[in-house]
Amino acid sequence: MKNAHDILLRPIVTERSNELQEQNPPAYVFEVARDANKIEIKKAVEKIFKVNVKKVTVMNYDGKRKRLGKHEGKRRSWKKAIIFLTESSQRIDFFENV
Repeated sequence: MKNAHDILLRPIVTERSNELQEQNPPAYVFEVARDANKIEIKKAVEKIFKVNVKKVTVMNYDGKRKRLGKHEGKRRSWKKAIIFLTESSQRIDFFENV
């Protein structure tokens, strides 16, 4: 099994993800490794943040094709996970030391 920090790459902070954090129970959005499954993601979040995870939803995004003049390229493909916590008293604070 991979390291928990290799599975969770970064939190995704957008207006939509902030709305999910404020609902009851809260949900959090992360970019995760492309080869990680729901069970590995759940264990990684529970290990790093010491919270109880109720449900994990994952989405795969294909990289968009982009052009710059006559040169064509492709952005990288990535995977997003939405983590739903069990209780409203549990929180994950991304900006605790800012």
